[in-house]
Amino acid sequence: MLDRPVPLPQQVGRRLRSLATLELVNIPLQAGIWFGWVGLPVTVPNLVGFGLVVLLLVQGSGYWTAKTYQLRDPAAILPAERVFRAARAANPVLLTVGLAITGYAVLTAPGSGAWPGLAFTIFAVLEHVNYFHVQLMYDTPADLRRLRSVGLRRSHLARDLRRAAALSARPRHPPHQPPGP
Repeated sequence: MLDRPVPLPQQVGRRLRSLATLELVNIPLQAGIWFGWVGLPVTVPNLVGFGLVVLLLVQGSGYWTAKTYQLRDPAAILPAERVFRAARAANPVLLTVGLAITGYAVLTAPGSGAWPGLAFTIFAVLEHVNYFHVQLMYDTPADLRRLRSVGLRRSHLARDLRRAAALSARPRHPPHQPPGP
């Protein structure tokens, strides 16, 4: 065990900070593209779906930021682990409600006021799976090689939450020592 935190390699730190920043930059960028440039109507279903995407992007940015801090001390549990655990439990409820709202809108009033909202919601569901369960995004050559050779793998956040659960299940006090001679 090391007495001090291991320095974070610059390349990994830059990559994590870049991922955290890009998730947040995507929020106004995607809003501008879809509601500004493309001109999607600002309807309840479209806003519900887009809002769910925003929620997952914020959670993703939070994860990459927390991961940056955790890697500075590999023995540490992921910062804000309880928040991510709560998000993992709450997201399916929110996503189900979003699917019901946008799906109903598509059935009752199909068109540009509803279909994009359903598409956003489905994308949010995929983002939830990508962050909290199985990695779906493979954007580096190493990721793609691993995907081809091994297949899908558990997401980074899912592995971090599993590790945190295992660490917190361990006894917090030293084992009983028998009396000496």
